[in-house]
Amino acid sequence: MDMHDKGNILAVDDTPASLKLLTDILKAEGYEVRSAITGELALHAAAVNPPDLILLDIRMPIMNGIEVCRCLKADSRTRDVPVIFVSASSDLSEILLGFEAGAVDYVTKPYQRDELLARVRTHLELNRLRNRLEALVEARTAELRASERKLRDSLLATITGFAVFVELRDPYTAGHQRRVAHLANAIAKEIRLTDHQIEGVNLAGKIHDIGKIQIPSEILSKPGRLSRVEFELIKQHPECGYDILKAVSFPWPLAEIVLQHHERLDGSGYPRGLSSDQILVEAKILAVADVVESMISHRPYRPGLGLEAALDEITGKRGKEFEPAIVDACIRLFRELDYIIPG
Repeated sequence: MDMHDKGNILAVDDTPASLKLLTDILKAEGYEVRSAITGELALHAAAVNPPDLILLDIRMPIMNGIEVCRCLKADSRTRDVPVIFVSASSDLSEILLGFEAGAVDYVTKPYQRDELLARVRTHLELNRLRNRLEALVEARTAELRASERKLRDSLLATITGFAVFVELRDPYTAGHQRRVAHLANAIAKEIRLTDHQIEGVNLAGKIHDIGKIQIPSEILSKPGRLSRVEFELIKQHPECGYDILKAVSFPWPLAEIVLQHHERLDGSGYPRGLSSDQILVEAKILAVADVVESMISHRPYRPGLGLEAALDEITGKRGKEFEPAIVDACIRLFRELDYIIPG
């Protein structure tokens, strides 16, 4: 076996005779050995070419082994290198200080050759195993991240497909879901939701009307006022959307957000008549974004009512139907931050 394969060891001792004996024992066993006679030289040698293991004398002048070990552990280049302390003393307090400084083992002088080599072999092998494990974990983590990216891309493609299909059946609201998602995303950022929640809001916005797939096209595009029965059919779309999405395991509660986007704080919404804290914050955001976008845009039964009318609507129902913080964030976006819903 090549010496480099066995391990690269740095031996540190201020006594030349002890250092030579230690070096000779290790070289005879086939290890590559470098030596340093002071703590300062040891730190320099370890930083320039980090060894696989360091055998470090504790009692040295100027900079003792405890100080050297602390410096090694504070340096990113050498902090993972195992350190075995060597000393003629068996003082328990000194040994404890050595372990507290970061040492992995302790060998007393005079050296017992077999014991010394057994400890060296053990810690070199443990360090190699640890390094292999870290490499495997890094590789597996990279694989999982790549897999997660592929899954998210697939989910996004599926969600986009759902959104396009809904809009093909309802040309008068083409782009409505996309615009609601854009505004909802901006509101979510303004009220400082987590990045994960913001992504969920954006995706839920893009498919919040997916349940309209099950509503007859002639009702969706009817130019006149809807009858009571027709409106009751329209009101079923949150539940229809929930039924479509609930079987899919998304990283976000998309099915529940879609189900709740017509719920209101005071319990006057549908389909479940939820109120206040029973409603997800993502759904509360969509409720505001949906109303604002719908009022601004043209519909088969009326022209667009304009931004001010939409903002007046949510302001008038602030605290009753809509979450105050969300209403305030929406108004700030338009009136202070020059937000514009994309065409």
